[in-house]
Amino acid sequence: MATQTAPTSAPPFGTVAAPTMVVADVADGRYDDLRVVPTRELTLHPFAHVLHYGSACFEGLKAHRGTDGVVRLFRHDRHVARMQRTAELLLLPVPPATLLTEAIERVVAENLDVIPAPPGALYVRPMLFGTEPNIGAAAAPSREAQLVVVASPVGDYFAGGGRALSLLLETVLPRTTPQFGEAKAGANYVMALGVTHRAKAEHAVDQVLFAPGGLVQETGAANFLLLDDDRVVTPALDSSFLHGVTRDAVLTLARDLGYRVEERDVPVEELLAWDGEAALAGTAAVLAAVGSLVHGDGRTTFGDGEVGPNTTRLRDALVAVQRGEAPDAHGWLAPVG
Repeated sequence: MATQTAPTSAPPFGTVAAPTMVVADVADGRYDDLRVVPTRELTLHPFAHVLHYGSACFEGLKAHRGTDGVVRLFRHDRHVARMQRTAELLLLPVPPATLLTEAIERVVAENLDVIPAPPGALYVRPMLFGTEPNIGAAAAPSREAQLVVVASPVGDYFAGGGRALSLLLETVLPRTTPQFGEAKAGANYVMALGVTHRAKAEHAVDQVLFAPGGLVQETGAANFLLLDDDRVVTPALDSSFLHGVTRDAVLTLARDLGYRVEERDVPVEELLAWDGEAALAGTAAVLAAVGSLVHGDGRTTFGDGEVGPNTTRLRDALVAVQRGEAPDAHGWLAPVG
């Protein structure tokens, strides 16, 4: 496997586009051949279904440049499967797994030169959206669509790098519509945007932890975990929140390292009494420590309020696999280039 010379730094997360993207048009559920084109503006008819009825979904995954110079995609098969599931929920033409896999691999291969050295990565963003020009189709799926896969060289998602984050606890509002929560769609994220924006302005926090009805779900951008020296506890998967690929990887590595993993309901009472660490897991966030939680009665601190040893241990284990520094015992990596 050929190696590439890496840029030495990464721009702020998601602000710079890689030079090349991959596109495929869809008509009557049939996907055309993939086209590799320069990253550029998209042209949409003003009657396009997506602009009126939100028929759009996306994925987010990373290609990591290892310390050996080899670029490897991390668990892209799981992201392909999740995007297919989201397309089903939105009644969009479901992309064949082979075509979506090829599109992801090609956009990485075409942009090898801009993938930064660790801890940076290439963030890959497949998008699928309805393009049928019909503003009378509110009750009908779009028969036309476009698949676009773009990429961006990135660094840390949260400003400040390895610092512990602060969250605001929200126990009334859900993050999104419960029966649609597992869909990775912009409509889900925008529902949490106003709550998160107000929380940042009024409480100087980084994110909001949603726990409607007194049961913990997730934040607006990542899954939530509690950790101590023996256990990793996280809400069990259901249709109300995203089935995170990084979450699954962290839990798998935790079992490998001897932690007891508990996927179950997490009541707010247990959260506020937790004598250990807390963290957020996601493709962008990786595994980010949570230092404190603002709630109606004040502020709860996890551990000493800093990045804890168990969060560090699990993050280091995950990153070591992603960079090719540790054995890929679970077959998660796919070299590209």
